[in-house]
Amino acid sequence: MRRLARLDRPCTQDMSDLPTPATLAPGALLDSDHPAVVDFARRHGSGLSSRERAVALYYAVRDGFRYDPYRIDLSVAGMRASGVLDIGVGWCVTKAGLLAAAARAAGIPARVGYADVRNHLSTERLRRTMQTDIFVWHGYVELWLDGAWRKCTPAFNIELCDRFGLLPLDFDGVADSLYHPFDKTGQRHMEYVAHHGSFDDVPLQRIIEGFRSTYPNWVEAPATGGGADFDADVAREAR
Repeated sequence: MRRLARLDRPCTQDMSDLPTPATLAPGALLDSDHPAVVDFARRHGSGLSSRERAVALYYAVRDGFRYDPYRIDLSVAGMRASGVLDIGVGWCVTKAGLLAAAARAAGIPARVGYADVRNHLSTERLRRTMQTDIFVWHGYVELWLDGAWRKCTPAFNIELCDRFGLLPLDFDGVADSLYHPFDKTGQRHMEYVAHHGSFDDVPLQRIIEGFRSTYPNWVEAPATGGGADFDADVAREAR
């Protein structure tokens, strides 16, 4: 537990602050020195500038790994950035972790940020498990590009956006790329209700505590159990 507690020290929330050595260094969960992460960054981080490499890595993570909130594993091994490469899927926190780790491996300062959001689009299975439309500790990434921190959210792959009628989040390395408040039809999609700030590594213990206090059924009946298929539920409910 001592090691996890060390991950809970947040950076300043002032977006004008400069990168620190920690934003380029490997972390316990942002394992940018893992051989698989280094190889991923080398293969997908193409471009002459940091901005071009960051954009290329963003799309490689966004669309190269399916978003699957049914496969949430809050163990240390399950939350490492390299774990996404191992299983081929992720959710907002782990996909953000992979992008941040890959950016560091490519020489781009990166850190992870978190917010609680009200998500109006989910599956019936998630709604039964969570008993709320608040998604706590939603993860995104902050990349230091051209002298400023740029926020981006690589969670929803484009196939999922098409099925759910969402506007895919593009990222150009200049403007922040966070969730749109409305979907393609103008229905409300997502609202940010609380911000937790930015961190040099994934604050695992705080995320676990947030899940336990917000979702009383999570431990007893997690959405990850029973061989549930998120894509199948989305396809059925999005008709």
